[in-house]
Formats: sequence, C-alpha cells, structure tokens
Amino acid sequence: MPRWTPRLALLCLFACSSLAGAAPLTPPDPGVDALMQRYDGQVPGASVLVLKDGQPAFRRSYGLAVVEDGTAVTPASNFRLASVSKQFTAAAILLLAEDGKLGIDDPLKKWLPSLPAVADTMTLRQLLSHSSGLLDYEDLMDPADTRQVHDADVLALLEKQNRSYFTPGTDYRYSNSGYALLALVVGKASGSDFASFLRQRIFLPLGMTNTFAHQDGVDEVPHRAYGYSQIDGHWQRTDQSTTSAVLGDGGIYSSIDDLAKWDAALYDERLLKAASLKLAFSPATKTTEPDVPFYGFGWRINGDALWHSGESIGFRNVIVRYPKQKLTVIVLSNRNEPEPYPLAIDIARRWLDAAR
Repeated sequence: MPRWTPRLALLCLFACSSLAGAAPLTPPDPGVDALMQRYDGQVPGASVLVLKDGQPAFRRSYGLAVVEDGTAVTPASNFRLASVSKQFTAAAILLLAEDGKLGIDDPLKKWLPSLPAVADTMTLRQLLSHSSGLLDYEDLMDPADTRQVHDADVLALLEKQNRSYFTPGTDYRYSNSGYALLALVVGKASGSDFASFLRQRIFLPLGMTNTFAHQDGVDEVPHRAYGYSQIDGHWQRTDQSTTSAVLGDGGIYSSIDDLAKWDAALYDERLLKAASLKLAFSPATKTTEPDVPFYGFGWRINGDALWHSGESIGFRNVIVRYPKQKLTVIVLSNRNEPEPYPLAIDIARRWLDAAR
C-alpha cells in the first residue's frame, strides 16, 4: 500500500471532485511540473491552468494554501487576484455602458463631483486606460495609520489633492487610484455597491459561485489561500496590508476553476457584447512598460497576447490569453515571489510551439 502523503491526498481529492462534476485533473506534465517545482511541498503554493480550445489541457495545484495547518492548494483554492481584478472592474463599467446607465466618455466628476478642479477634464475612458494622471493613493496615505483603506477612502485622499502627474489624456501612468474610483462609479451608476454588482451581474451569471470582491464581515471566501512572504529564510503569513481592502484595483478572490468560466465568457457574448469586448481588448494607450506596448481596458496588450499580472502582499498572479490560438495560461500563487509572468510565458510556449 502506498505511503499516505500530501500529494497522494491531493490526487484523491481531485479524483473525488472530478466525480462530483468538476473538471478532471489532467495528467502530470514533466515539463510544467519541473517549472513549478519551487511551489511544491510544504511551502506556499500555486494553481496552474492551461486552457486550449476551451478545454483544460493542464490543471494542477502545488504546495499549501494554509501553511500553518497544512491545507493543500487545489484548483478550487481562492487567491487574492490583486490587479488581475482590474479586468472585472472594467467589465462592470462596460456592462453599465451597455445598460445605458453611464457613458465611457462621461466626465469623472459627473459621478464623483467632490473631486477638485484638476479632475474637471478627466473621463471614465482615461481611468480605464490609465491616462488620467491621477495621483497614486498609496503615496498619499499616512504611514503611521495602520487602518485599512477602502475605495471611499481613496476618494477622500484625492479630494484633497488639486494636482495630477500630467494633463489628463496626454500620457500613461498605471493607476490603482483610477480603478478604485471606477469601483465607486459602478456603485453610483448601478444603485448597488461594487461587490454586489460584480456578484449579481458577472460572477453568478457565469457560474463563478466562489468568486468574491471580498469584504471582511460581509462575505466569507471559501477554500481561501492565505498569502505568505519569505522573511529571514522562513515563510511568514503576510496576507493583508493597509491597502488590501480596496476592491476596484485588486480586491477580488478567485480560483483557476472559476477563472476558466471567465475566460470562456470572453470568447462570446454571454456577458459582454462584441463591441464592448473589442473596446476592452483594443489598444487605448501606449506604454513604455516591458511587454506592454499598449493598455486596453483592464488588459495589457502585447501583439496577439492579452494579459495582466497581479501583485499584492503575499500574492503573485497572472493570466495570459492568446485568443487567436484559443490558448490561456493562468498562474495563481500565495507567496510574495517570484513574479509568475515569465513562468506563464514558458508554459504557454509548450503549446504555442507545438502548434507551429
């Protein structure tokens, strides 16, 4: 009889979930498993999903979701997506535009009139494409204040700053502030709140039942993976920072299984109309960032690839899509390093090269 190990327990768990209707665990791939070796074992882990032609070509998890009690990562484990969340914020704005509740070119101050005069010419389009020039809210926070800030607090900080990095619409600068304000606009235009709007209009309709824009005391994240950082050679939990409660720029928790449903919805009109998807995926702003010639609405654009990374204390994530090849690679991890974008590209090459 084989020795009972965490890896064997995982295989049993995945087999049982497959019988219950979940996507089956794909067979080991020595090449991908070798790339993921540092995530395996009694360490903070990762989930990897490769979707080819709408089907899981590779779906496996590694390491621990909760180091303290040895809870293993599974494909259902929910990670804080950090800035991968921005594509959902952008989708919410596009949905409201389709509803006729707002316009992409609306002045920002139509929805948030308390902003100072520097925001007079800023538009929602500029916030979506990081061309507003808004100041970074992280730089405006009091370092002595350890309370978590929320999207409304971002607005309060910006209300006191009648300056910007550049004239709106003239340049690009990645802006968490812009997406925090967009979350507030979603709330105002929908008559709901941002988290509820996402859940009712995006997550539940797509069957992403375990995905949440997480709010402490309001919802519970099922199958939650907690974030860790390596400090003095040891993994220590670093799950929350003072900015972790801001939702619009990075507060969504999800799993590779739920994100597979999101990816599928980006190929047809089950959620957004074709015109809205084209807006999201078309170059809106030029950038000088590596591998990001252009930014769309919540998506980085590099040739045929649409991608976005997400980094917050204790989490590093990435989604890379190649729509023409019907290929998507998702890597979610609950650790502070390494940044997984190069890893996802290496994984993607295994399928891209095979198709040539």
